[in-house]
Amino acid sequence: MDDPSAVFENGNSHQSDESNVLDIYPLSCYYFGSRGSASFKNETISDRVLRMKANYDAYGMRNCVAAVIVVELFKHPHLLLLQVQNSIYKLPGGRLRPGESDIECLKRKLSSKLSAGEDGRGPEWEIGECLGIWWRPNFEALLYPYLPPNIKRPKECTKLFLVKLPASRRFIVPKNFRLLAIPLCQLHENEETYGPIISGVPQLLSKFTFNIVEP
Repeated sequence: MDDPSAVFENGNSHQSDESNVLDIYPLSCYYFGSRGSASFKNETISDRVLRMKANYDAYGMRNCVAAVIVVELFKHPHLLLLQVQNSIYKLPGGRLRPGESDIECLKRKLSSKLSAGEDGRGPEWEIGECLGIWWRPNFEALLYPYLPPNIKRPKECTKLFLVKLPASRRFIVPKNFRLLAIPLCQLHENEETYGPIISGVPQLLSKFTFNIVEP
C-alpha cells in the first residue's frame, strides 16, 4: 500500500492508531509442506478426565498457550488452524512444561507443530500481546472466558497470544494434521463447528485494523 497508515477494515480505508494496526500478508507468501505423522491422543471423554485428574494431582493446574495467526486471502483476514481427523480444529499451541514461561512454551510448540523446516530452524517467532484467557473450573466442564467467583482451584488456564508473521515463512506440519486458513466471518459465532475459543477469536481481533501488505 502507498500510504503505510491506510488500513483495511470493514471494506474501507482510513487512518488509525498504529498500535492497533496489524500487518498481515497474503497466504501465497508462505510455503506449506508436510513431514512424518505425529502422535495424537484418540481417547474417550472419560479417559481424558482420568488423565487430567492424574496430571492435576501430580503437577497442579494445567497451563496452556495457543497462537492466533492471521493471514490474508481474497482481501479478507483468515485464521490459521490445525485440523485433526477431519473434524477437530485447534489453535497451534500446547501445555507448559514445569518452570517454562508462556512465551518460551509457545515458541517451542510453534516450532514443533508448524516447524519452519524439517530441521526446526527458521525465523524467530514474534509473539505479541495476550488476547484472552480461558479457564476450566472443573475436569468435566468446558473452558470459560472468565473464572467463576466460587472456583478457588481451577483445573486449567489457557492463554491466547497474537503471533505476527514475517513476509515469508515455511510451514511444515505432520501428515496427519492439516493447516487451514479459515475466514474470520466463517468462525464468528460458529461455536458448533469450531468450539467456543476459536469462534470467539474474531471478537478478540475486533480492536485491530488489518493492514494488508502486498508482496
